[in-house]
Amino acid sequence: MTRSISADTQAILLLTAPLMTGSIAREQADLLTAGEYRRIARQLKELQRSPSDLLGADADQLAQELSSVVPADRIRRLLERGFQVSQAAERWQSRAIWVVSRADSDYPQKLALRLNDEAPAVLYGCGPLSMLEHGGLAVVGSRHADAVLLEYAEETGRQSAAAKKVVISGGAPGIDRAAMRGALESSGKSIGVMADSLERAALNRDNRNWLLEEHLTLVSPYDPNVGFNVGHAMQRNKVIYALADAALVVSADYEKGGTWAGASEQLQRLKLVPVYMRSTGEIGRGLEELAKMGAQPWPGPKDREEFLAVLQRPAPVSANQQSEILFRADAETTNGVPERHTEEISKAGVSPADMANGHTLNGSHPKQEPAELLLERVREILIELLATPKKESEIAEELQVSGAQTKLWLQKLVQEGVLEKRTRPSGFVVARKRLV
Repeated sequence: MTRSISADTQAILLLTAPLMTGSIAREQADLLTAGEYRRIARQLKELQRSPSDLLGADADQLAQELSSVVPADRIRRLLERGFQVSQAAERWQSRAIWVVSRADSDYPQKLALRLNDEAPAVLYGCGPLSMLEHGGLAVVGSRHADAVLLEYAEETGRQSAAAKKVVISGGAPGIDRAAMRGALESSGKSIGVMADSLERAALNRDNRNWLLEEHLTLVSPYDPNVGFNVGHAMQRNKVIYALADAALVVSADYEKGGTWAGASEQLQRLKLVPVYMRSTGEIGRGLEELAKMGAQPWPGPKDREEFLAVLQRPAPVSANQQSEILFRADAETTNGVPERHTEEISKAGVSPADMANGHTLNGSHPKQEPAELLLERVREILIELLATPKKESEIAEELQVSGAQTKLWLQKLVQEGVLEKRTRPSGFVVARKRLV
């Protein structure tokens, strides 16, 4: 698929993307974090402006108006990278990689509606973009799975193909790839939500035929050349769930790794889709604890009708399915809600007027505890801060909070598998080898 990059998307790339045209990324220190871009997006909306206005004649003035969020000089430096955008775009297009942002009308509505401003600002992909609207079954699990679990995942993929439903997974070795392989080898379709190395995956000979035949879509919220980063792997989990109709956790280590982090976040906070767990064989403590959080036993559908019935069960109450979508290009709206989304909203029994007044798709007002919001922000900051090890006292000083509070946060993030404590050199660092 070849598509041009819109002006809005170009502006968002300039602000947020490393624009890696090889193994080296330039000027990454100035890049806006996901949280900073969210605040910039909100401010632009309040000003009734679009990201592309930062490329216009009054860009300097607009940068100054945004300086309460991000210093104007920093915005200007990022916007001077136009040549790098051109280089990166040429490289992506030569590899059939497309780019879409929240400002574009064909940005996946499932992500926009379900994640709101937590939806990735930019998506890179290869294969049919339209497949991201199809829904399907998310299948997730350990990288280190035995032959029995791999066959279980493959069979689930084959069942999905027979039911003409898409398998959505993370593209990692183990359970992810087994489920995707089961679907693709049975003439089904699959989506791989990549945390790293999208370009390499897009050029992989094993993937090329599936991509060319439009049976496979690879997508990532991160630069196509970026390497592995456990923080990225954790953050992309919400994209896997948001694209699906339901999710099946085949295996998970208790309080460790990406599968656990993604499933527990879905069950406890996001609640976007029903979460099922493997119900045959020895399930282990990880799945047992997910069951306590609300994961349901996989019913083992025996035919297409039973499989479809499982995927059509209602999702749990969500605190995050909001109607306000930042910088969509849809021209037609009802009470501020894009017309292309009103069908999904009406099915949920919520009127566009309700949505415009802040109701979610389940009829409730979005609510998140302040402590949860604060921990989310701390998690983002520490993922960026701890590229190299830092001691607890250094982190407390950097965050300007008490040692006791820092200790609590560090313990929580170590349990999630986001951070790890090292002895040589001593200190906490972003975990790089604990992803399941």
